[in-house]
Amino acid sequence: MPTTTRAAVLWGIGQDWQIEEIELDDPGPGDVLVRMQVAGMCHSDEHSVTGDLPLPLPTIGGHEGAGIVEAVGPGVSSVAPGDHVAVSFVPSCGRCPSCAAGRQFLCDDGAKLFDIGMISDGRIAHRCKGEPIGRFAQVGTFSERVLASEHSVVKVEPDLPLDAVALVSCGVGTGFGAVTERAGTRPGDIVAVIGVGGIGINAVQGAKIAGAKMVIAIDPVEFKRDEAKKLGATHAFASIDDALAAVPELTWGQLCDRVLLCAGIVQGDMIEPAINLVAKGGTLVVVGLAPMMASEVQLNLFMLAMMNKEVKGTIFGSTNPRAAIPNLLSMYRNGVLHIDELITKRYRLEQVNEGYRDLDEGRNIRGVIDFR
Repeated sequence: MPTTTRAAVLWGIGQDWQIEEIELDDPGPGDVLVRMQVAGMCHSDEHSVTGDLPLPLPTIGGHEGAGIVEAVGPGVSSVAPGDHVAVSFVPSCGRCPSCAAGRQFLCDDGAKLFDIGMISDGRIAHRCKGEPIGRFAQVGTFSERVLASEHSVVKVEPDLPLDAVALVSCGVGTGFGAVTERAGTRPGDIVAVIGVGGIGINAVQGAKIAGAKMVIAIDPVEFKRDEAKKLGATHAFASIDDALAAVPELTWGQLCDRVLLCAGIVQGDMIEPAINLVAKGGTLVVVGLAPMMASEVQLNLFMLAMMNKEVKGTIFGSTNPRAAIPNLLSMYRNGVLHIDELITKRYRLEQVNEGYRDLDEGRNIRGVIDFR
């Protein structure tokens, strides 16, 4: 018998999220029904509101979260009812060429992330007011219950706080992995992080944990710069221009071995200023989302080649969710990684629009929807 649940739905670009009743099918083969406990309010969901990330509408928002398994479909073996899980926006089937090569973050199931039908078999299993409805990244965590593929959930230890479990499923994992894995930060490096919101602040943490001798946080919001200093930043600037004026002297002319571009919206004209912070032989990692149709970038190709620099992209910090999520939570349990401090404010589902106003106005590092 179909299940009903409440969820935050986006009906059109530029509109507010609306709380609607959703009808869910029972779990089919390979599916999992999760009762949500906490959902993180990531800036990526705001991209769907602005149209920078064109999703099939209407759609249920949210891609970061944690909950408890209520039911599973035939063939599900990695989780069972009662298990605590992180809801991963990066699916991992374990069988495709990318997964087999150890790159689960590039799983072939990622091609289905913006389909309306289920990952498992393509069937329509979600409806609102009688019409099919999508889910952000095939999960849609702004919902009291989530029906998703087994490939999109990761079992975690039941004693871990579900707030922390929710945040490692996107923001923490992406920022930490981007600086440690994709950028390859090593002890003694100089690292700059441009944009220290929910992702960038975890790049700051990751750089410190990886042994960087200097971590430079760049953000126009003073509150975020102050928070970054609490979590490992040694210096902070309000803009890239301010950093460019000071970093040569701070680094004895060396500049930054690794630069992470974690702005909420990455534009093509940010690349050249960002790479000007990069040392000879250094790396720029583009972490934040750009408008999907943007294709123009300002970049001095002569200097890119002659200074032997590199520019990289990343998704989920180029790490594997089934390995990274338990590892990050273990670091949190041992007091190495700080997650509780990231939560600025909690909201009820009905307050989702208030939460995004707070994000847009620079008042939150990370807001969460608390369903408990």
